[in-house]
Formats: sequence, C-alpha cells, structure tokens
Amino acid sequence: MEPRATAGPDASGGRRLWWGLGLAGLLLAALILRLWGVRHGLPYAYNIDENSHFVPTAIALFGNGLNPHYFVNPPLLTYVLHFVFDVWFGGGDGTRETLAEDPTAVFVVARVTVALLGTAAIGLLYLAGARLAGRVAGMLAAALLAVAFLPVFYAHLALNDVPTLAPACLALWGVAGVLRTGRLRDYAIAGVGVGLAAATKYTGGIVLIPLVLAALVRWRAEGESGLALKGVLLAGGAALLGFLVGNPYALLDASAFQEGLSHQSDATGGDLGKLGAPDQSGFTYYAWTLTWGLGWIPSLAALAGAVVVCLRDRRLALVLVPAPVLFLLFMGLQVRFFGRWLLPIYPFLCLLAAVGALAGVAAIVAWRARRAAPPATGGTTVSASSSGRLGVVLTVAAAVLLCGQGLYYSLHVDRVLSEPDTRALTRDWMVQNVPAGSKVVIEPVVPDAWARDRDAAHNRWTKFPVLRTALKDDGTLGPSRVVGIEDYERTLRPRLIKAYEAGGYCYVVTGSTQRGRSETKGGDVPRARSYYRALDRDADVVFKSSPWADGEAVPFDFDWSFDYYPLAYERPGPEMTVYRLRGGRCARVS
Repeated sequence: MEPRATAGPDASGGRRLWWGLGLAGLLLAALILRLWGVRHGLPYAYNIDENSHFVPTAIALFGNGLNPHYFVNPPLLTYVLHFVFDVWFGGGDGTRETLAEDPTAVFVVARVTVALLGTAAIGLLYLAGARLAGRVAGMLAAALLAVAFLPVFYAHLALNDVPTLAPACLALWGVAGVLRTGRLRDYAIAGVGVGLAAATKYTGGIVLIPLVLAALVRWRAEGESGLALKGVLLAGGAALLGFLVGNPYALLDASAFQEGLSHQSDATGGDLGKLGAPDQSGFTYYAWTLTWGLGWIPSLAALAGAVVVCLRDRRLALVLVPAPVLFLLFMGLQVRFFGRWLLPIYPFLCLLAAVGALAGVAAIVAWRARRAAPPATGGTTVSASSSGRLGVVLTVAAAVLLCGQGLYYSLHVDRVLSEPDTRALTRDWMVQNVPAGSKVVIEPVVPDAWARDRDAAHNRWTKFPVLRTALKDDGTLGPSRVVGIEDYERTLRPRLIKAYEAGGYCYVVTGSTQRGRSETKGGDVPRARSYYRALDRDADVVFKSSPWADGEAVPFDFDWSFDYYPLAYERPGPEMTVYRLRGGRCARVS
C-alpha cells in the first residue's frame, strides 16, 4: 500500500498556501490549549518532579558550572531552561532575584518554554506524516497530537516528557526522508533527532529503531547499499553528537552518568513507590491509559492503521510499528508505570491512527462506488467529483472522531487548571485562622515553601517532621530517620496523634493523594488506615477544600489524582482537610 493514495493527491502550487495556513492555525490552537492555565498552583510548584528537577537545576548551573551532577534525567531540558533564564532574566543574579521575589515568573517562563517545544513537535509531526503518507495524513496526525489529553496536560509543567516529542518528531521527519529518498541529509536530520531525544529523556531514544529499519530498507534497495552505509555512519555520528551536545557530561563525568542511569533503572524496575499503585500488569495499565491519554477512537484507529500498513506497505510498517510495540513490551514489564511514560511513542500512534482513519475513508468511498455501479456493465454512475466530495466529508468526520475526545478533555483540564488550587485555598484559610508560630502537622502534599511566609525565609508555622519516623513502639518520640515521600504512609500509626497533642501540634493538614494510597492498598499499611480513622474520630474538621464537584470523589490513582482527567474535577489539587486536635496540650490552647 502507498498511504499517499488513501489521502488523495498532495496539494501543489497555490494550494500549498492553504496547507500552510491550516497548519499555522492548528499550531496556534495547540499553543492556546497548552498556555491556558499555565500559571496553575503558582507561586508553589506542587508537582514534586517539577519542583525538584529541571528548574532548580537550571538555576543552580549559574553558580555551579555546567555539570548538573544529576543524571537520573538527562539534562538537555535543564540546559534549555538555563539558557532561557539567562536571556529572559538577565543572567544568574537576575534569575535568582526573580525566584526569591516572584517564583511565579520563573516557573511561568519554564512552562511556556515547554509549551512551545510541545507545539513545535506538532509541526514536525506534520512534516513527517506528509512525507510518509501524504499531507492529509500528516495534518490528521498533527491535529491528534495537538489535542490529545496527556500531551496537552504535561505541556503545562516544566518536565521533560513533552519536550522530548520535539526531537523525536524531528527524527521521524528525517526517517521519513530516509525511507522515501535515502538522501544523506535525511540520515543526518534523523540522527540529530535521535540524539537530542535521548538527551531530553532516555526513553526518547526509541526513535533509533525506525531509523535503523529505514536504513535497512535503503540497504536492501538495488544499487543503494553503498549510499545506505554512508548514511548509517552519518546518522550514527549525528546521533552521538546530538546526545553529547545535550548531555556532554555523560562523557566528561562518566561515573556520575552511570550512577544516574542505574538509579533511573532502579526507579522504574524496583520496588520504589509501589504503595497505592494499581494491582494489575503494566500491559493492562498502559492499554487503559491509551483509552483516555490518546483516546478510545484514536487507539483503535492506530491498531487498524498498524494492520493496514503491515498488509499493504511493509516498508512503512517497519518504520511505524516495531518501535511502539517494543516500547510497550519494555514498559509493561516494569513494576512502576505512569501514563506520561508512554509519551515518546505518541507520534507513532498518531501517525498510525491517521493512516487507519484514511484507509477507512478510502474503503467507504470505494464501497459506495461499487454499490452505485450498474450491475450489467460493471461501470460506475458515481462521478469523480461526487466521490471526491464524499471523501472530503468522510475525512472531516474522521478528524472529528479522532480529535473529539482529546479536545473535550483538554478543554476540561484547562478550565480546571485556571481555578485556584485546593492547597492554595487551604493555605489562605490557615493564614487567616491559624496563628503564626503555631505547631502544625502537614502531610507531604505541599512543598516546604508552602509553610513559609512569602516575603520571608522563615517558617510561618512550626512543622512536625512528617518525613521522619520518630515514634517508638512504646509510644514515645525517639531518634528519627529520614524516609522518602513514597514511604510516608508506612510511618503512620494511631499513637502519633497522642504524640502530636503532647508536643502541642494541634493542627493536622492531610491530603487525599497521601491518604488515598493507604485506602487503595490498605492491606500494606493497616496502621495508616487506623491513623486516619483515629483522626476522624478524635479531632475536629475545621476546614476542607475539595477539588470535586458536588462531593463526587475520585478514587486515588497515580494518574487521575494528579492530571485531573475525570470530569468530576472542578479545580486542581487533592482534597485537603485541616483537623484540630482536642487532647493534651491542644485542649488548653484557645
């Protein structure tokens, strides 16, 4: 099969302007979707990865040199943000002063940078799709990536998931050129894209697979083995160069780089953070995430597209099918899984969905023509113009079906993100009602700065060390040890409440993203469930802020509790509850 035929002839001459204008309109709409609600949560970055990784490291480079000393995530996004901060805020001093006085400005600039990179990926995917399967397929694939829920939501955060899509789509554009023409410049483009994708997110290196297979196709073409060999060498050199440009200290600080890779491998394949994770296989979980992260109809269309290209165009199938299949197999075998970890293969899935949808359009048009043909002569009474109009109508309908779910839920989450966060509402209430200096227990659902005065470095409230287990079996406080946020629920037990009261910690602030972990897999932490029941029984609820409409609670989930996909959400954040304890020293405090 030549998928270009299913999309009709490509536009040429003056009509190319209309394609350009259409793409420009699509990119503008995609950018709006990614910028609406971009200030959510600020001045506090509530996402723990956003608050801990790229933005702080990018700022630290101003004083510590260009070695990030951190390779759990590759540093290309860190370098991009460092450069943007340098230009936008006038260097290291300007960036640090802005962060101290107005952290919102720093994080907005970082998030807008991510949104722009995500939008650039859409344009590059159009170019790749146009080369592989025609302009219509390219536009459909780009539109799907523009509105799909997960690419839109994670474009609102300064994380590396969405930025990886830009070099990955650049690589696919080069791969398309390798497959169609085999020019050396296409090998170079593809290689650079592979290297930059892997330097942004290690799993972005999956785009190496279609490059290798496209080169194999050219190798087997008659009379092209020599050119293909040159292309492979060029692509390999370009990939290595792209990776080292984005991650130079992989070579200059090789031991730290190896340690970071090992830590990343342990994080995805070890037991870290399993509390609250769904009790199912990674394959089942990722199949489920595709039904909402990409959409039901696009996922089914991608499956159909994979079948179509395997049957009709084996060369195209080699470029589009093996990479997502192998990626799903690898990720499904891990013990930790999150929907956003599939984003590196979304460009493949969008292209396959477009090819599948257009194959369906072509099939319906052909069926309609056969039905209208006179049975005696076998001729057709359906004019070419009539078939063309039907094809246009069906293509528009296919676009609506492919993009409808993603657009609807992306608009929903943009509206949610534009509302005040439950944690901000909780803090505002506490500022008005909990005296400065009061002793409070705050679960790890907010950053440390949340408990400080915004115009001072000192804490507004004295926090109980919730990230430490300090309660001995006899109920007394003893030496503490630091525990990770993922293990917080394992430190909880009902006797802690008496320890709070004895120490004068009279307010306890909880969030459903912590409590939900114990309730989802309560068998693992029975004492945590007892702790929350004791809080409900022995303390007064003095404030509650819910993210859900009409009290329609969404059960804890490592995706939906943080990306707000369900329509029950009307504002971002977990359900926040402030308790006031009654006993011990708290009974004597007015």
